[in-house]
Amino acid sequence: MTPSEDLVIYLPGGQVEPPTNPYGRFVANAGTYRALARHGGYRRLHFQSRTPPDSEQLARELRLDDDTVVISSGSALSTSAAVRSGIQLSGQPYLAEPAWVRRHAGRDIDYSIVGTIFAYASATHREQMMQSALAPLYEWDAMICSSPTLRDTVADAFDRWENYLQERLGAATLPRPQLPVIPFGTNVAEIEVQSNDADARARLRASLGIAEDDVMVYFLGRLSYYDKAFPQAMFKAVEAAHHQSEVTTHFVLTGWFPDPERDRPLFEAAARAYAPSVRVTFLDGNDATVVAQCWAAADIFLLLSDTILETFGQALTEAMAAGLPLVVSDWDGYRSIVRDEVDGFLIPTLGGPGGALGETLALAQLLDLVDYSQYGGAVAAHTAVNVPSAAAALSRLNASPELRTTMGAAARQRAREMYAWPVVAAQYAELFADLAQRRAHAVPVVSAHRMNPLRNDPFVDFRPLPTQVLTDDLALQLAAGANGGSDLLLPNPLVELDAMFPGLRGNESEAAEVVALLGNAGTLTVSELLQSFPQGRRAFVRMTVMWLAKAGVVEWLPES
Repeated sequence: MTPSEDLVIYLPGGQVEPPTNPYGRFVANAGTYRALARHGGYRRLHFQSRTPPDSEQLARELRLDDDTVVISSGSALSTSAAVRSGIQLSGQPYLAEPAWVRRHAGRDIDYSIVGTIFAYASATHREQMMQSALAPLYEWDAMICSSPTLRDTVADAFDRWENYLQERLGAATLPRPQLPVIPFGTNVAEIEVQSNDADARARLRASLGIAEDDVMVYFLGRLSYYDKAFPQAMFKAVEAAHHQSEVTTHFVLTGWFPDPERDRPLFEAAARAYAPSVRVTFLDGNDATVVAQCWAAADIFLLLSDTILETFGQALTEAMAAGLPLVVSDWDGYRSIVRDEVDGFLIPTLGGPGGALGETLALAQLLDLVDYSQYGGAVAAHTAVNVPSAAAALSRLNASPELRTTMGAAARQRAREMYAWPVVAAQYAELFADLAQRRAHAVPVVSAHRMNPLRNDPFVDFRPLPTQVLTDDLALQLAAGANGGSDLLLPNPLVELDAMFPGLRGNESEAAEVVALLGNAGTLTVSELLQSFPQGRRAFVRMTVMWLAKAGVVEWLPES
């Protein structure tokens, strides 16, 4: 199958630009869409949303310099663009809902639905993802995982969930979306330029009191103990390295606190307790200028994550692009990014044993006794990072500018080869081509269920409630007026309650036409009435009849 020149992207919020205090998924999604616009070779990017966004605004947020790529937008309910493209890409992993939209509109084989997984720790998120096993999703659909570790974790969850469904329901086959591994990309060239700015390095280091022979250890990310890292291990390691290497060490943490009034004092107290000899500085991670200066000023990157809420580590790939050696925990996606003793050091971690207390925590989350942050925080609080190993790694780097240079150069080369956006965009193209081949060789699925059985047409689901239901055989007439005449008005436009939910019915001229036809004929069946309207408008006319009946303008005759 030849690649499509069009790509459809589902953008629920209608916005590409990340918000203030962004989580990694917002930054990664924005980077992915910009990379596909610039490097994907597409002629058109069509964005679908709950409320179609402004195309010109999208083009600005995508930072497109010319009109090479046409940007358009439309409703999430429309599937025609996805059918033409063959792909509907989403920046989230919840594919069940778009799969049912696809099923209703045509055939399951008409296009592939592709989502991306960012977080997996929340029980609610996992349940939404695992609905894929019950939705019309197939091997020509995909959930992109950012690392092999995340892929293995999600695959294990699918195995357990499918095993339960087979045990409970006797399910024989459960088609599963592909779980390809594609990393998040990085603006490698831009960060390289920033990191090579000698003036920026001198200015920031001078402002922070960092002498040329001092070492600046740098952290970038959310300053959150529950979804990035408990900071104690980092403070302890920096303090120990400061003494072991006999090199004056500064620790700069750039980011944002989810709850500054609550969280900042916690971090500051830990810094005073565990890094009393090191100057610890917190900078604003929402200030792009500060972040750029830090890439130039830093000597070592440090991030000892211990939370199940972390899945990849974009800051790591940015640090590699900046040519910094890394000291990071051997954790989740981190171990697929950093090569131990090549780009930096992977510090051993230790997870909890599981058992009765872990099961209690799981049940507490099930009953909403603990929230997302408490659940992840409780696990992280009982996950260990080897502080002596981290201190030894930092000490080696502190004492050897040559080692920092060698590892930093290896890291930068790896960023160019593995994480630059053009490289990542090419992997998306390979995935889309693979899914197209799977569709081309698949047998169309035949099913009696066009709608999700639990989210069906409400007029069908609740059909037992009314006395009668509008059918094409139902006879209609205008209601008699107080004076016995039939010269009736349409529902009063000044009564707001009469005008509610207009999207389910026809327009005012169609309503007036219904009244006129019934006034002339006296009595018409719904079928006879519909003959005067185009085929494509008849569903709206039926609902218009319901609207007029609710307003007392039209009466229906009881079944004989």
